[in-house]
Amino acid sequence: MGLSNSAIRDVSEAFGTGDIHRVSRTIKIVSRLIWFTGLLGTLAVILLAPVLSQTSFGNHDYTIPFMVLSVTLLMDQLCAGQKVLLQGTHRLKDLAKASAIGSTIGLIVSIPLYYLLGVNGIVPTLILYSLMSLCLSWYFSRKIKVEKVEISYQETFKEGAGMLKLGLALCLSGILASASTYILRSYISHVGGTADVGLYVAGAAIVNTYVGMVFTAISTDYYPRLTAVNKDNEKCRIMVNKQGEIATLIMAPLLLTCIVFMPIVVRILYSGEFSEANDYIIWAVCGMLFKLASWVVGFLFVAKAESKLFIINEFAVSTYGLILAVLGYMTMGLKGLGMAFLVEFIIYAVITYVIAHKRYHFYFSSSFISIFVVQLMLLFGCLIMVLMTRSTLWMYVLGSAFIGASAIYSYRGLHVRIKGTK
Repeated sequence: MGLSNSAIRDVSEAFGTGDIHRVSRTIKIVSRLIWFTGLLGTLAVILLAPVLSQTSFGNHDYTIPFMVLSVTLLMDQLCAGQKVLLQGTHRLKDLAKASAIGSTIGLIVSIPLYYLLGVNGIVPTLILYSLMSLCLSWYFSRKIKVEKVEISYQETFKEGAGMLKLGLALCLSGILASASTYILRSYISHVGGTADVGLYVAGAAIVNTYVGMVFTAISTDYYPRLTAVNKDNEKCRIMVNKQGEIATLIMAPLLLTCIVFMPIVVRILYSGEFSEANDYIIWAVCGMLFKLASWVVGFLFVAKAESKLFIINEFAVSTYGLILAVLGYMTMGLKGLGMAFLVEFIIYAVITYVIAHKRYHFYFSSSFISIFVVQLMLLFGCLIMVLMTRSTLWMYVLGSAFIGASAIYSYRGLHVRIKGTK
């Protein structure tokens, strides 16, 4: 029900007041909702185990393993709840430790289990991984200071309704995005075949997963801080602009590097047979800068719990994004898909900005605009150069010059801002 994202808002907002009673009350509400949704998910999997086995494998042989695995839903939900508390109270170092240590131990445990048990090691591995993640998150979250508070279950669901409402909106957003992607992949498969689907999936993975890690890393700190001041539009405006400046300075040199060296990256991550995916990637990478601009502003909708507005906006982008992608692929193949991604997020950035401006009196600072324009000019200049030289020595030489210019500009900008915070 999206509590791993929506509950951060309430915890962070309470933490920002400095009121220990309010923080304790919010944490207790979150904990109860986490237990309720975790148990609900576990029960649902137990009851639906025969159906899950039949639809997944065509028989009922895996009914019992599905029932056993149901406990991971409860443990993962409880773990997510503990991480919500860490992120909402700005204990980011502990959050990073819990995630990093959990992944490392999970790897160490899973390899021998898979080696010794093969397919039969899947269920115990997943259960042990969930258990270890839960223990680690509990170990770090227990350091959070709270006081004992009394709250009825009726009050829990009444005060937690906002979390559930926003959480469901975030879930629906994810479902819309997944549905849009599924329809697009089906269309590509029907028109161009499975080879083009593979190329698109590989390109999308590089653009959205590897480049998108920057978004994930930044949002871990940005979202709770924005939520803490969500009632003050002026403070929100300042924070969004500062975050936009830092994020643009960090991401722009990475985007230029992707454009220039993507042929090499694709060969390393996949193989030479996936080189055609580069036609999609170089255009989509340019769209990531506009996605960044819309992303920092779009967090306002979540921070202010505007769930209805958030869903309408996400439904709109899923709709016109799918239409643009289909038209792009129909006319220019994979390159058209990349161009469609770019156009989609230019439109999305404009719409998100207009809504935020009218609703919260938001506007971009001159500092952000100057940084964005400079990096955008370097990005498009680099794109044009790559399209003209195409995998020649000149492409790498001139491309390195563009990357160097962007990196120097970013370094100076980051140095000034980091120095100014000390």
